[in-house]
Amino acid sequence: MAQRLKTDWILFVTVLVMMLFGAFFIYSASSISAKLDPRYQSSWHFVIRQLEWAALSVMVMMALKKTSYRKFQSPAVAFSAIGIALMLLAAAYVFDSVSHRWLRYGGVGLQPSELAKPALVTFLAFFVTWRARAINNPRHTLVPAALAVGLVIFAVVRADLGTAVVLGAVAAIVFFVAGLEWRYVAIAALVALIGVMISLWNDPYRMKRVVQFFDPQFKMLSKVDPGGHIQKQLEKSLTTKDTTYQLAQSKIAVGAGGALGVGLMNGRQKLLYLPEAHTDFIYAVVGEETGLIGTAGILIGFSVIFWRGLRATVRIKDDFGRYLALGVTVVVVVQGLINMSVVIGMGPTKGIPLPMISYGGSSLLSTLAMLGILMNVSEHAG
Repeated sequence: MAQRLKTDWILFVTVLVMMLFGAFFIYSASSISAKLDPRYQSSWHFVIRQLEWAALSVMVMMALKKTSYRKFQSPAVAFSAIGIALMLLAAAYVFDSVSHRWLRYGGVGLQPSELAKPALVTFLAFFVTWRARAINNPRHTLVPAALAVGLVIFAVVRADLGTAVVLGAVAAIVFFVAGLEWRYVAIAALVALIGVMISLWNDPYRMKRVVQFFDPQFKMLSKVDPGGHIQKQLEKSLTTKDTTYQLAQSKIAVGAGGALGVGLMNGRQKLLYLPEAHTDFIYAVVGEETGLIGTAGILIGFSVIFWRGLRATVRIKDDFGRYLALGVTVVVVVQGLINMSVVIGMGPTKGIPLPMISYGGSSLLSTLAMLGILMNVSEHAG
């Protein structure tokens, strides 16, 4: 007789509440700009699109919640997931000649870098479990893993540095927990650092964001580079010359909210001052309208996900389930922390959404799919 599993209601309810909370603030952040935009002419445009994606995402989450995670423990699933993710990333690079991020058909857009997250988590859980006894074997474990993980990150980083950082973080943490020696951790960290520096240098607007975050007036840079050669390279930005504008507007929004906020729907910075108010910087809108209470509420939501994910990681009996739960938890929580840290000025601006809160169908689908898997692992953990 099959074992009857008990739903992890704490995790389940937390996810649904955060998703609905996000839908409300997507409406708040986008209603006026969408109404004024001649392409949409409807204040409900973005929230309706998000709710459509939410319906699909919840169905996927429930299906994966009811599917035993052990069915994913096979080379066919692990390598197929990585292969499909790479093909979609390659297709996006070819067909989206501008940003290399999107696959579009009609009015629907899909972001392959988001789908790479569950694919990589599944692959890592399978591979680390499979090679558990020889995790520090360079030839048969580390080199193949580095090639697979590195290929995915390389395919993502050209268009989405923030997601590439998240993928690198989950790979590093999963391998470290699996017993990777410190010397290999140091080598991987050095390679990752070099890769990030190359990516920043090849895209001047990224480098300028980082430099201006630490040195807004270029005073330190002028001492290192009196001739101004580096600054000239940075000025080759393909976007705005003022890379600190978005962050400044975000800080104004959060600061204006104070402890209690200015009231729901009453935020001002979203009124064409704060770029990407309903996507990457929605946390600033939450901060302005609900103050410390709302922003702390989101942080508590991610803390609950971290708690339930860590609980499942510790309590599950098999290694595959352990690394699967750990990978999902790291992806969701680290991405959330990166987004929130950027919004409040603790890090340079990166284009990365706040899971379950920001507008974006691909992000919501990817996140809820992973959380559905985490729920299943948590239920098996008891």
